[in-house]
Amino acid sequence: MRSIWNGAISFGLVSIPIKLVNATESHSISFRQIHLADGGRIRYRKVCELDGEEVPGAEIGKGYEEADGSVIPITDEDLAQLPLTTAKTIEIMSFVPAEEIDPLQMDAAYYLAANGATAAKPYTLLREALKRSRKVAIAKYALRGRERLGMLRVVDDVIAMHGLLWPDEIRVPEGVAPDVEVTVRDAELDLADALMATLGEVEMASLHDDYRDAVEAMIAAKAGGAFEPAEVAGEPAGGQVIDLMAALEKSVRAAKASRGETGGAGTGAGAGAGAEEPETKAGAEVTPMRRGGAGRKTSAAPKAVGGKKSTAASAKKTAATAAAKSTSAASKKKTTAKSTAAKSVTTKSTSAASAKKTGAGAKKAATPRKRASA
Repeated sequence: MRSIWNGAISFGLVSIPIKLVNATESHSISFRQIHLADGGRIRYRKVCELDGEEVPGAEIGKGYEEADGSVIPITDEDLAQLPLTTAKTIEIMSFVPAEEIDPLQMDAAYYLAANGATAAKPYTLLREALKRSRKVAIAKYALRGRERLGMLRVVDDVIAMHGLLWPDEIRVPEGVAPDVEVTVRDAELDLADALMATLGEVEMASLHDDYRDAVEAMIAAKAGGAFEPAEVAGEPAGGQVIDLMAALEKSVRAAKASRGETGGAGTGAGAGAGAEEPETKAGAEVTPMRRGGAGRKTSAAPKAVGGKKSTAASAKKTAATAAAKSTSAASKKKTTAKSTAAKSVTTKSTSAASAKKTGAGAKKAATPRKRASA
């Protein structure tokens, strides 16, 4: 492999000459821009905005554009005068556990190859020290005109270096998480665990780019003149998930079917191993998500354990019903008695008032006859 940078690893007072080699390569298919009318290649040319002339690479320099649009020219001599101690050195600063490195910081990956026979011994020493300590080395290095942060670790029998972003280059995920309060139930987590267990693990080496294969097959077919566009299957209509539990259960069943397993979408650790489907727990559905019609999901009733328990429960229910009826009858009888007593009191009061009025009228009529006789 062709090296892209030559320098040394600075490990205290130990210097290890190394060559930097790209550890990854892109297999993406590249396309050229063409003129649709005649198929001619479209190329970009570097043109000066002031005079409109095309400028060769030898006459192109660097410049820093300020906020007001003015440009400050920066020459290679200016940059060479800056204190960049890592220009040709990967300077190890410390050793830390690998779990302290945030994967968000990971950038490009490189292999570090020993440069020459004299580098073999110190290279092997550093490699074995990293293996035994189970740590990674944090280092600074300069590449393509800027100082960078790196992490050295062992891959098989080679020291690999991952470029790291500086901590202040990682953005805070503010406003990214859902801003509504959501409650996840244990039944939903059980189904999610069952789905994860059913999907299982995958051999990373077996993964490949299906889309790239299809593009390559299309290019080969068009080059041979035998390409016929296939009908594009309609995409499934997108929509809101109505019932999360139903979606999880269906996903578990589909995952099991794809793996040749049988059985329902159970919950718990045994669900992913083809265990029988247990009863649905009460309250397992998501409250705001309901289904109407015949497909509405209902909670399962608790199972009775033995006939005695069922008979006792029935007798208890019958006794409670009889007591309720007796209470209702007593209440009705009491209400009727109160009503009758109230009517009797009203009748007596009316009779007394009538008698009193009649007596008063008779007394008033007798008084004038007595005066006339005198």
